[in-house]
Amino acid sequence: MELIPPPSKTRYMAVKSLSSWENPYLTVQGGMLTLHVMLADANTSDLGVGGMLRPAGARRQDLNIRVSDLPAALNAVPQDSWPYGRVVAVEEAHNTPKDASPQVRRNMEVTMQMLSDLGVVVYEWNEGGPGLR
Repeated sequence: MELIPPPSKTRYMAVKSLSSWENPYLTVQGGMLTLHVMLADANTSDLGVGGMLRPAGARRQDLNIRVSDLPAALNAVPQDSWPYGRVVAVEEAHNTPKDASPQVRRNMEVTMQMLSDLGVVVYEWNEGGPGLR
């Protein structure tokens, strides 16, 4: 993590949807977290970027992890998967059952504290859009 530069606020504040977000982001659920990672494109050419032969979705990995495994999971994310610097978007799971909401909220608080302890900026993403926290 220490090799990843500080976040570039001008780059990540311009992102308006999670589908365009290139850094790792987390979906917080009642019993786990989902870590979404966009791996860097191995082909440095601009030819065909995002097309049928080089779809961005093929580089996205979704990993279900325990909250306690978050530091190890983030340390395993390749350095070139952090184009905005040391910032992670965090969202609550959608359509959470009412009885699971308190657990999701607790996991959200624990996750944000862990990220803060790791020196990672939290970019809280709400259903209505992003918001820095």
